[in-house]
Amino acid sequence: MRLGVNVTHLDPGIAVDAERLGYRLALVPEGFRADAVSVLGWLAARTNEIQLSAICQLPVRTPVAMAMTAATLATLSGSRFQLGLGISNSHTAEVWHGVSFERPLARTREYVDIVRMALAGDEVRYAGELFQIPLAGRTGNPFRMPSNTPIPVHLAAVGPRNLHLTGLVADGWIGVFSSPERISEILPLILAGRDASGRPRESFEMNLTAGVSVDDDPEKASLALKPHAARFMSIGHREKNFYFRLAAGMGLGAAAAKVQDLYAAGEISAATAAIPFAFVDATGLIGPVDRIAQKMKAYAAAGVTTLAITPYGPDRVCTLEIAAEALRQSGVQGS
Repeated sequence: MRLGVNVTHLDPGIAVDAERLGYRLALVPEGFRADAVSVLGWLAARTNEIQLSAICQLPVRTPVAMAMTAATLATLSGSRFQLGLGISNSHTAEVWHGVSFERPLARTREYVDIVRMALAGDEVRYAGELFQIPLAGRTGNPFRMPSNTPIPVHLAAVGPRNLHLTGLVADGWIGVFSSPERISEILPLILAGRDASGRPRESFEMNLTAGVSVDDDPEKASLALKPHAARFMSIGHREKNFYFRLAAGMGLGAAAAKVQDLYAAGEISAATAAIPFAFVDATGLIGPVDRIAQKMKAYAAAGVTTLAITPYGPDRVCTLEIAAEALRQSGVQGS
């Protein structure tokens, strides 16, 4: 298992520090606060070896625009770019971007098909159920992109059908808020899709993002991770919230409902405090270095190939260093 780092527009320089420490991946999430592509351009110019990736939201760009962006980033970074895609959620798509969230699985599959066609330099002629290129009634030769170095496509997925689809059409998975036990449970779903694709299991990447907070007291360390969990658990209605359902699946449904109710009422601090320690402990890496090392060992045993961490604490670089030491102690460090 290798280490990566989650990077935002607020502190892109953390990727430079991570590269110096031997981290292998800089992963840029994309939400409603900032886009990922701008940050990736910054990283391409200021790093040399670390792999670059993102979780780009499907509702934000047309599939051809996404392919153009991916090809440009691959060129600027010297072929270090991996394309990560996520369907986002109904609240972000419909409320923030004003686009439909209907049929997310079909939308994801068609989107990946078109991205791959464009990246391969093929004519993009696609008559799907959700995407039609060119539009009906339009004639003429379609544009072609120059053939480029193959770019891996990874999908961020949570639900069982989306996990199967990820194995079927993607080169890797990007997960969030997952315990080692959950990784072990979902891996067969992904591999079933991979087997159906006819491609080897060995080349499939299992990337997981997780927060790291270091303190001798795990309860105290967990406090740093709770605001992030509360925000994601409270996006939109609970019946359509992936992260709410994850908590409910862990037996924490009542607590998750309380978090959502408080957040919706504007009581953000109370909602954050209501995040159960058990949720943060299961899905993050908290406590002293030896405890974090044991958790890393469990993630590697469950099948994670790259653990992309979000470092918390007053000195984020120090947290990166401690996480690197924990990986060494775990005995699962990869090349």
